[in-house]
Amino acid sequence: MVVRLQCAGITDVGLKRTNNEDAFVARSDLGFCAVADGMGGAAAGEVASRIFVETVEEVLGDGTATEATADLVKKSFTLANRRILDHVAAHPDHAGMGCTAEILAVHGDEIIIGHVGDSRTYRLRNGELKQLTVDHSLVQEQLSQGLISPEEARKHPMRNVILRAVGTKEHIELDILKGRGVAGDIFLLCSDGLTDMIDDAGVLKCMGPGEALADMARRLIGSAKAAGGKDNVTVVLAGLT
Repeated sequence: MVVRLQCAGITDVGLKRTNNEDAFVARSDLGFCAVADGMGGAAAGEVASRIFVETVEEVLGDGTATEATADLVKKSFTLANRRILDHVAAHPDHAGMGCTAEILAVHGDEIIIGHVGDSRTYRLRNGELKQLTVDHSLVQEQLSQGLISPEEARKHPMRNVILRAVGTKEHIELDILKGRGVAGDIFLLCSDGLTDMIDDAGVLKCMGPGEALADMARRLIGSAKAAGGKDNVTVVLAGLT
């Protein structure tokens, strides 16, 4: 069975920041999308996220590629990692820059997700919203070990301490998830500017059945800003048909 991807994405600077370090690519025609959340400040974060999404589009958009889709997702991360490191080597004032990132790609009815950092991928199926990725963060480690509660995690002063990112180390550690997609599934890729502002129940409220993906995306952005908009916020919705 072959499923097709329909995507809609929005990025917003939020209410507290002066520049947007997030970036995304959404290619319904080629069956993939990605979100990157830059870090590093001094405009370096937006350089890192831009390098990432441009690399994804180059690697996954290459119609002559012969590698399996999962290998292309891995290649996107490793190549972007190298390019960001090379950029820092050439621009020492950008030292410390990098990005968290998500990729979702479709091959037949197989869904491949690549994940590094605390951006997230969710799936909405039959009215149930499920977080598919696990944050690579200090707070998530404490949560997984039972040291803190989910409520404490949401308000933890160190919740933005990231343990993995693209472009910060020579060897990148990434999670690859694979599964079967079903027509009607909606996947949400987002930066933490969304999930730091609204919880999963709030996200679900913005994703009504039968609504256009672009309308859901606008509602998600609006909810994050209504809750304070403390960070850049980016969402990409990918629906399967």
